[in-house]
Amino acid sequence: MDTDIDTSRMKRAIYPMPGDVRAALEKRDVMDVYRARPAYQQNDYVGWIGRARLPATRAKRISQMLDELERGGVYMKMAWRA
Repeated sequence: MDTDIDTSRMKRAIYPMPGDVRAALEKRDVMDVYRARPAYQQNDYVGWIGRARLPATRAKRISQMLDELERGGVYMKMAWRA
């Protein structure tokens, strides 16, 4: 998470944004879409990606996040309405 995101109401651990995730969001031009999501979703994506043990798993999770952001209406393979 970045300091410009309001996490004051979150009770779970707050995860810092890794450089590779930031680069992937910027490369696919979905940073604004990511920022439009609620803080808990941003944090969940970063935490979920960060818990990957293998580089291949991490890459797969980043890819899933980017695809969901581009497609819209999906969060962690669940339907989501903005």
